[in-house]
Amino acid sequence: MKKYSHKAVVKEVKKIVEAVCKRQSNIDGYDAWKHHILPVVRFSKMLAKKLKADIEVVELAALLHDLGSLQGDKENHHISGTKEAEKILKKLDYPKEKIEKIKHCIYAHRGSKAIKRETLEAEIVASADAMAHYTDLPSLFYLVFNKHKLDIEEGVASLRGKLERDWKKLMPPARAIIQEKYETIRQILK
Repeated sequence: MKKYSHKAVVKEVKKIVEAVCKRQSNIDGYDAWKHHILPVVRFSKMLAKKLKADIEVVELAALLHDLGSLQGDKENHHISGTKEAEKILKKLDYPKEKIEKIKHCIYAHRGSKAIKRETLEAEIVASADAMAHYTDLPSLFYLVFNKHKLDIEEGVASLRGKLERDWKKLMPPARAIIQEKYETIRQILK
């Protein structure tokens, strides 16, 4: 059995996901890479270190968590993303047991779906996904008002709903990190 190199796998997965973000067919544009994927990775690794979780699983799941969405499946990207992640990781000879853990993290990251998170790593990736929304509010405004073309009242209501769902999805250590931003954003969106 060939020993894998986590660093080499991460490097290759980064290239793949960034390339998908650069595609013209990605309606979220390259901004998804800079303003969402990379912050989710950063928060995932931070929480994994703090909580002594499997950083390999968390880092790769964070990189791949929105791959289905980036490829055009907005509604069920948590499902299509698990399938794509599995294909990519198998090609890179990543260990099967870790692939299964990564797939669960991707599947369970959605705040808008009632999916049980069965591992600490899944909790971390879901929390990091939500945390990224609080640290890059301009991209959420852009999404709501430019991409979705909502008027001010609809847009503010949509933002409030999304950020409240995200808050409920956060695990306590993530809430502690993001608390100040949460309270500030709630005041702004009053």
